[in-house]
Amino acid sequence: MSNAVLDIKPNKPTRVKKIQSRKIKDNFQLFLLTVPALLCFILFAYLPMFGVVLAFKQFNYSDGIFFSPWVGFDNFQYFFGSQDAWRVARNTVLYNLTFILLGIVASVTVALLLYEVKRKVFVKLFQTAMTLPRFLSWVVVSYISYMLLDPSKGILNQIITFFGGTGIQWYSDPKYWPVILTLFHIWKCVGMDCIIYYAALMGVDSELFEAAQIDGANRFQQIIYISIPSIVPVITILFILAVGGIFGGDFGMFYQLPRDVGSLYPTTDIIPTYVFRGLQGGNFEVASAVGLFQSVVGFVLVVITNMIVKKIDPERALF
Repeated sequence: MSNAVLDIKPNKPTRVKKIQSRKIKDNFQLFLLTVPALLCFILFAYLPMFGVVLAFKQFNYSDGIFFSPWVGFDNFQYFFGSQDAWRVARNTVLYNLTFILLGIVASVTVALLLYEVKRKVFVKLFQTAMTLPRFLSWVVVSYISYMLLDPSKGILNQIITFFGGTGIQWYSDPKYWPVILTLFHIWKCVGMDCIIYYAALMGVDSELFEAAQIDGANRFQQIIYISIPSIVPVITILFILAVGGIFGGDFGMFYQLPRDVGSLYPTTDIIPTYVFRGLQGGNFEVASAVGLFQSVVGFVLVVITNMIVKKIDPERALF
């Protein structure tokens, strides 16, 4: 018996290799289809990572990235010692927290409302109408916003003056822009995000609703005790992924909607727009340092958030 066991053990790795090679052979065409995507990912995501070294150097054109003088953490000290650091970090975090929380609430609410629509024709109509803004570029949306907010001929100012008020200089006063940016973000993104939650709701067993209805639960109680708990795992995963971008931001929105007006920087300047201006000014090393800081913090936040979720409920963790 012991000899038989000893004879089997050495053959196990061989059997595993044969199974793996058979899987590769059977799915060779599928693996071949992934090659272009993998090449693009390597070329545009991994190879550029070698440029991270620029964050630790004093760049000059004659020596290039790899032969420029090494300055260590001086570029990071320059950024954190500047007056812009607190402003862009505060704006980035607060905007993203607002977008995440309000976005989840708005998307889940719209998904629950769509789930209550029984006629498929209306569901498709509503989904199409709500997802259409997602496919508009921020350049197009910026013209729509300017049509609304133009100080002289904007629709909003015309309405205000029609009722006897005084027109507002939207592009001169930064206090209005947190609300403006939040509204435009929700308008553009809620339609696509709600489809994910709607798809999760479609997977809920209809017998649960029938049983609750027999027990006397009304529609609101069914939503509270069946619909929302059923999509909590999806909400958790999307929340973890969104937290990773909390130190990022949609450059197109924050650059195009305020039209890069300097007087609005106190409430519209975030890390990506700050990095972009650094690249425009030729300050590549500081821009690289800020970008590296942003990426590292985003990665750490994803790991920490996932650990917290894993402690609370391991089944809902991302990894």
